[in-house]
Amino acid sequence: MTVKVRNRLLALLWLGLAGVAATAMALASIYLYLKPGLPSVESLRDIRLQTPLRVYSSDMKLIGEFGEKRRNPITIEQTPEPFIKAILAAEDSSFYSHNGVSIKGLMRAASQLIKTGSIQSGGSTLTMQVARNFFLSREQRFVRKFNEILLSLQIEQELTKDEILALYINKIFLGNRAYGFQAAAKVYYGRGIKDLNLAQWAMMAGLPKAPSTFNPIANPTRALVRRNWILKRMLDLGYIDQDEYKNSITAPVTASYHSRDLDLDAPYIAEMARKEAVDLFGDNAYTDGYQVITTIDSRLQESARDALQHGLETYDARHGYRGPEQRLPAELLHDSDQLIDLLNEIPILGGLEPGVVTVVEPKKLQVQLRDRRVIEVPWSNGLDSIRPYISESTRGARLQSADKMFAPGDVIRLRRVEKNTKATESNSETIVTAVDEPPQPDPLADPSGKPEPTEPQVVEEWVLTQVPEAQGALVSIEPEDGAIRALVGGYDFRQSHFNRVTQAARQPGSSFKPFIYASAIERGYTAASIINDAPIIFEETNLQDVWRPENDGGTFLGPTRLRMALYKSRNMVSIRLLQSLGLDYALGFVEGFGFERSKLARNLTIALGSSALTPLDMVRGYAAFANGGYRVEPYLVDRILDVNGEVRYQAQPLTVCRGCPQPGTGSERLSSEPVGLAELQMEGEAPNPGEEPAELRILPLEPLDPNKNQARPQAPRAMSAQTAYIMDSMLKDVIKKGTGRRARSMKRGDIAGKTGTTNGPRDAWFSGYSPHLATSAWVGFDSYGELGKNEYGGSAALPIWIDFMSSALEGLPERHLPQPDDIVTVRINPKNGLRTSYDGMFEIFRTNRVPGREVYNPYRHRYTDEDRDMPDQDAPGDSLPEELF
Repeated sequence: MTVKVRNRLLALLWLGLAGVAATAMALASIYLYLKPGLPSVESLRDIRLQTPLRVYSSDMKLIGEFGEKRRNPITIEQTPEPFIKAILAAEDSSFYSHNGVSIKGLMRAASQLIKTGSIQSGGSTLTMQVARNFFLSREQRFVRKFNEILLSLQIEQELTKDEILALYINKIFLGNRAYGFQAAAKVYYGRGIKDLNLAQWAMMAGLPKAPSTFNPIANPTRALVRRNWILKRMLDLGYIDQDEYKNSITAPVTASYHSRDLDLDAPYIAEMARKEAVDLFGDNAYTDGYQVITTIDSRLQESARDALQHGLETYDARHGYRGPEQRLPAELLHDSDQLIDLLNEIPILGGLEPGVVTVVEPKKLQVQLRDRRVIEVPWSNGLDSIRPYISESTRGARLQSADKMFAPGDVIRLRRVEKNTKATESNSETIVTAVDEPPQPDPLADPSGKPEPTEPQVVEEWVLTQVPEAQGALVSIEPEDGAIRALVGGYDFRQSHFNRVTQAARQPGSSFKPFIYASAIERGYTAASIINDAPIIFEETNLQDVWRPENDGGTFLGPTRLRMALYKSRNMVSIRLLQSLGLDYALGFVEGFGFERSKLARNLTIALGSSALTPLDMVRGYAAFANGGYRVEPYLVDRILDVNGEVRYQAQPLTVCRGCPQPGTGSERLSSEPVGLAELQMEGEAPNPGEEPAELRILPLEPLDPNKNQARPQAPRAMSAQTAYIMDSMLKDVIKKGTGRRARSMKRGDIAGKTGTTNGPRDAWFSGYSPHLATSAWVGFDSYGELGKNEYGGSAALPIWIDFMSSALEGLPERHLPQPDDIVTVRINPKNGLRTSYDGMFEIFRTNRVPGREVYNPYRHRYTDEDRDMPDQDAPGDSLPEELF
């Protein structure tokens, strides 16, 4: 080798070394410049993927989902191995061998940039994609690329390959608001990733490159090309065999959009649970994957919704048809697309679908539906029963022809009804007739005795109806601990988000009377105590006027036993009773049921339910009658789990514990000594004026300490077991022969309750219970309008209660409160409430409050004409007026 050649080689060597040194210095400078701004890779170990808040019923039916991103994190162990291989074939086949950066991939990307002048691919490994998705943006800049490379190298040093792959599987965006492959599988296929097949796995693996371009819903052709390319890569890499490849490459595209359908329609519940979760965890509740498990029973919730909607629709139908919701311009009838768009903007409320009348004939309507179908509404499907609404108490004459009420362009409401039918042959024509049960085969049709079965057909009919203007509410709780089993805050959440169970404070009317009666029984009165049902006038400054309370119908019964006064709902008796007890004592006692004293009126009108209370307030009070006298607090959230399934909150409700020593809850104020009736009727205040009951323990919503053994707190007593037992008997008489007698249709002996109706009438209530459940139902107008004549708690609210409770108690055995100690049954004279040995009626008493024996007058026959003229208090056929406040 000549000296000249050697010198040239040395020069080239030095130039190469200088270049390497310069490159190294440049890279070092870049590293030193970028390093301070790089995030800590260690934070990836504790990364919390944005997973929405989900609300479930107690039997794990999904009620609500809150959050912008759909995500269902899964572990690498839960991910099918063939799917992992599909991802590696599509994105990074050398993932398990490189150190986070693929030099070959970067060189390929650089070559494409030089040839085309634009970035064709980034040469990114899975690790680099994780770095970009967690820490960096997607902007195509060289600085971002350098950061990506440096972060990838750090990630590879601190995390295992499986940890990196798990982050990628759960983080990557895959279109349609889906983040991570588990969420995407449910969006595109309606199933989890483990339930897909090879062709579907390959389709999913093709999404990360360009979710919009290779979306099998928006662009199935390009998605198919991408899928087949991935399958070929899997074959070339030895991940699948030839048969698997052939079977998968010919598979059709089966992807379609699957929204996250809710299992249970309970939006009022979902909103209440959402608020509690946000109160506890702040805005992180929307992103940290919390699961709120409520106390709701899905079957009872569906029954409650159906009962309330049906009850409001039935009430509404009694008061007339208000006409079409709106009238569209006639020209729209010729623009089908615009008509359908307008119909789709009108929400379906209570299952009632909107439709536009297109043709009107005297005895039928032709209606365009939102799904482009045109259906016919015959005269018998609601048109024949139309009487125009004039006012809540007045209706017009029955409609004689459809064209007198309707015109093309009218928007009306329809309910879809399905009927089972059977086909029979008659004169070679098929006649379809409605039947109540599947058809039975005719044994004579086949000589072999094996008739050919016929399948029932389903005929779809549409019935004219309207969305009720009146509103309602229903809530049902577990008497033992206050768990809310069903709650419906209005006719339809889409119509109004106002939750009338918790937010609508309305006067309960006579349904509040049992709490006043319970305070009297506790104080010394008995169910046989006689109070005069006679007119009374008050002139009190705190009533601001002269008050002349009345009974419904203006009738008065004179001396009346408390039991009869309650089931006949006599207002004068309730007022005199409260007057004799004294307001301070009565208010203090009633507060023990959980009512806030600040919400209770401080005058005698409270005896008639003048205080504004919510259905949740009322059902809490009635739960004490159902459970034997204990005060519970309604609660909705049973527990909250984090994204890992760990319990972060567990409810600790006040719970009935029979036989347990009672804590110092104020129950010691309950009197156990008999008090003379004369003394009671003379005094006007409680024995200890100013005595306040112990404050109700409200459990704060706090995170659960898993290391602390938290026993459920005992429910305190609202009244003694003896008072609860007597009141339960009296409230059962409301069902047997009082204002709640419609509930006798349930044919159960363990139900009890009380109707309530306020002046106007404006509010209709029924609150009642079985030992299984306590339930309150309310009906009224948000505007405080009148419900109309002949509308009472027994006609508007009680049918809703019956409908729900009949379903809720179906199959459950009758349960009755156990008879406590110190209770006896005694025969009394129903006229004076005194003990008798002659014909009379039986009444229950505390042993120390048994009334005295009546004195028999030997000079007067026991049964006289005067006695026969007295009301027959126990005749089941009594004419029983409804009550008004």
